[in-house]
Amino acid sequence: MAIFATIGAKALYFLFIWLASAAAAGWLAERKGYGERLGLTFGLILSAAGLLIMLILPARPGSPWKVDGAIPRRRKPVAAADAPVLKLPDGADGRGAGGA
Repeated sequence: MAIFATIGAKALYFLFIWLASAAAAGWLAERKGYGERLGLTFGLILSAAGLLIMLILPARPGSPWKVDGAIPRRRKPVAAADAPVLKLPDGADGRGAGGA
């Protein structure tokens, strides 16, 4: 009896490495200002080497990589007390044109 649908554990690990490197290269490319497609292309075609290429590639001016740094800071959620307040003109009650 032959089993046709078996792959080894190493092949599964290599598949996970391939997909993770493609996702990481896409994220890096987006942060460096090149667009996610370039990173996904490098990551899918070149696997882990594509991720290394994206690490070496310089960031574009004004990209989140240049503005925020290599590792993005986690932002605090805006509390209700700190949220901006919408100011309505005098006489407007915010109900829209119908005024029900």
